[in-house]
Amino acid sequence: MTDQELTVDEATAVCLDVVERVEEAVVVERSVLFETLSAVIARGHVLVEDVPGTGKTVLARVLAESLGLGFTRLQFTPDLLPADVTGSNVYNEHDRAFEFAEGPVFTNVVLADEINRAPPKTQAALLESMEEGQVSVDGTTHELPEPFVVIATQNPVEQEGTFRLPEAQRDRFAVKTSMGYPEVEGEMDLLDKRASRRSLAPSVDPVVGPDTVLALQDLAEDVRVDDKVRRYIIEIARETREDGRTDIGVSPRGVQRVFEAVRAGAVVAGRDYATPDDVKRLARATMAHRLVMTTEATVEGVDPERVVADALSAVDVPAVSPDAPDPGGSERETRGEAGLDDPGQPRVDGRNDDDPDAGDPR
Repeated sequence: MTDQELTVDEATAVCLDVVERVEEAVVVERSVLFETLSAVIARGHVLVEDVPGTGKTVLARVLAESLGLGFTRLQFTPDLLPADVTGSNVYNEHDRAFEFAEGPVFTNVVLADEINRAPPKTQAALLESMEEGQVSVDGTTHELPEPFVVIATQNPVEQEGTFRLPEAQRDRFAVKTSMGYPEVEGEMDLLDKRASRRSLAPSVDPVVGPDTVLALQDLAEDVRVDDKVRRYIIEIARETREDGRTDIGVSPRGVQRVFEAVRAGAVVAGRDYATPDDVKRLARATMAHRLVMTTEATVEGVDPERVVADALSAVDVPAVSPDAPDPGGSERETRGEAGLDDPGQPRVDGRNDDDPDAGDPR
């Protein structure tokens, strides 16, 4: 909690400022930034799966810098121990007593780079911190700073020497997203940015600070979600459970995470109420990674995103009439609203998030 309060208009302006600041250093589609910001505001965590060299690490660091948050990069390797993540009790010879030495998770934004390269025991060390905002070492609980966000990356290409993330840990991530390759203009922009600086790694100045991020998170808690929209989320989740291609569909915990992300997405879009479009826009990013496919579906190469897309097609979209007009429209019009509250903006991979059948799966 924080004493700072934001109106919806102010929150939208902050989100736009953050997006524009990130875009100064990183070439990334705004749909990816929308999903990532929604996870942060929902007090969730982000899993980024993509091939090497697409800017996953830079995105995490620059986003943390623009939000004015502390940042730690933790390279996951096969020999990484749980204590290397959470910290451990170290004997202080001067005081002749053990004292706790904080691990790298004691910051605001933790980049868990190539998380699938660490053994399951080390991956599990993140579970308590991601879900509870705390770590327990030798029976003592240590609170993590707020806000706390884990941005984990994994490489889908190199499978040798990797350990598949267990279902329990994948379910802890609010969203799973992918940056994809930029278009020609995007790569030209990337070279222009590199030519304009002396350092190898881009860096940006903060737009806000931790108190503002906490205020954004508090504001999301007050977003109104009509019962029809809530039922819409549940029906989509139930469709994934009943689909013959899945062994496990979206869990009840997953439904809650979708609900939280939808509320946060409404804040980013400049509204104090959620709509079915918010659900459709975030469905793939919040649901697909929670599915466990059957052996037959896995052999056939069925993408979990295809299952979510089919569920969206199978469930009727409810008609929701909010009792208040959309606030902050003039601010978004002058700042360029496309990409933040336009559900139909296409991604770089050619897929339109409002069309279940368009483009290739992420």
